[in-house]
Amino acid sequence: MAVKRFLTKAQVREICSLSFSEIARREKRMQFPSRLRLGPHRNSRSVYIEDEIADWMEQQIAKRRIDS
Repeated sequence: MAVKRFLTKAQVREICSLSFSEIARREKRMQFPSRLRLGPHRNSRSVYIEDEIADWMEQQIAKRRIDS
């Protein structure tokens, strides 16, 4: 089984080159992978799953190929 990695929002920002607010907007519109809360409380740390971010990026590349 492959090891899954968690990414912080800052790491996702670096990988995707999107601003924090743009990530939040796309996530709210269900156009970006949603965060995973690591605890039961509202202020628990939230992370993204690396594989989901990579899949989203591949989808964006595929859309460009289709649109071209």
